[in-house]
Amino acid sequence: MNRDKEKYKRVALFIDSLVLLTWLTSTFGIIWINFYNDQMKNSFFSRGNWVLFGLYMAILWVFSKIYRGLKVGTLKTADIIVSQILATFCTNVVAYFQIALIARKLPEVGPLLIGMLYQCAVIVIWAVVSGVIIRNLYPAKNVLMLYGNEHSAMMLSEKMSRRADKYQVSEMINVSQGMEYMTSRMEEFDAVVICDTPNDIRNDLLKYCFSNSIRTYLVPKISDIIVRGSDNNELFDTPLLTSRNDGLGIEKRAVKRLFDIIISGIGIIIASPFMLLTAIAIKLYDRGPVLYKQTRYTIGKREFKLLKFRSMVVDAEKDGVARLASEKDKRITPVGKIIRKIRFDELPQLFNIFKGDMSVVGPRPERPEIHAQYEKEMPEFSFRLKVKAGLTGNAQVVGKYNTTPYDKLKLDLMYIEKYSLALDILLILKTVKIIFMPEESTEGIKEGQATAEITTKNKEEDDANEHTRASDRS
Repeated sequence: MNRDKEKYKRVALFIDSLVLLTWLTSTFGIIWINFYNDQMKNSFFSRGNWVLFGLYMAILWVFSKIYRGLKVGTLKTADIIVSQILATFCTNVVAYFQIALIARKLPEVGPLLIGMLYQCAVIVIWAVVSGVIIRNLYPAKNVLMLYGNEHSAMMLSEKMSRRADKYQVSEMINVSQGMEYMTSRMEEFDAVVICDTPNDIRNDLLKYCFSNSIRTYLVPKISDIIVRGSDNNELFDTPLLTSRNDGLGIEKRAVKRLFDIIISGIGIIIASPFMLLTAIAIKLYDRGPVLYKQTRYTIGKREFKLLKFRSMVVDAEKDGVARLASEKDKRITPVGKIIRKIRFDELPQLFNIFKGDMSVVGPRPERPEIHAQYEKEMPEFSFRLKVKAGLTGNAQVVGKYNTTPYDKLKLDLMYIEKYSLALDILLILKTVKIIFMPEESTEGIKEGQATAEITTKNKEEDDANEHTRASDRS
């Protein structure tokens, strides 16, 4: 791809996004002017209307960024449609309460609902047309993959091949072939992927790509994620990166605990009718127990009893072997399939959060037996226990049920190192999207597996050995 042409992609995407936001805001503007404004005790004039429209567009932009509804060319068209509709719905909810505050009463919701239907149609048309235009203007990037471990590289290549509209991995080179050969091949590609290479070789590749303005995708190591959470510091004229490595500070823990109590308390009240209906459905199906209690780990490897609505047959693990749910698992009941799909099986964990065993956002708690298996293969897996286990989290939002434990660990560490209350709110909002697109996150493990595949051949401690083997081959 012509790199000069690539420079204008951001401008094209900005204009494309602006067209949609203006179109959706205009729809709200028409509804406001023709229905709501006349019902106000003191009708808005031109300046007041423009302020209201500007505020609507700003809120719409924020929700669109949260749900990534404007990521044409990055996400699949169906994902963009669902994301942007969800962002627009949230914006209209906020707009409705704004109108209620202005009117000092609850206004009729009908006009906004009709407008929402029109906006949905606009979003579908925009997403399809924009996707076609952007893909034609900016076809899939021709990618070169440089790797140290073939297994990890093949897994990543397979994932990238699912987005053939965005990436085309045309060539894969093992770092054993030498720096000179790798750099000589780079000019023929639009981007380079650096996957699980020894540190010294990786550093040379990164510097070369930076020097020559080559787009680079890097698979991070755990040490990279720890460094990303560091604070900038200076010792006289020497720059330092400070990693405290002690989890959350006392002030952050206090704020997070208060947030958990408020959110779980409200959640219990709102979810009570749904929990009651779910409990009745489970009981009527097979007369078995409604709740399923399971020992899990939370902060500091402290054990607690996690509560879930039972979605499997009674005695699903009567053989005594702890295992995750597999694809088309026969142990899952018909009721269980439904509540797992819409995540209602997780609702009782609101009580775990209110009690203090869990947090709303944090690493997913693992069973001691499964945690032990993962920790045996990669001791770093215990790093995620520096904070309380969570109902949702970065690994749950970004990853899938069958995401490798090593990748889940990286995602959880990214959350721990970058924690803030704003990040918790962001992840909660993103969790809502998963309910509408469950297929994106609920893939089970393969038949015959007890746990997700453990891929630890790319751990940092193997770098020296890999480098030695690579040197011997070259």
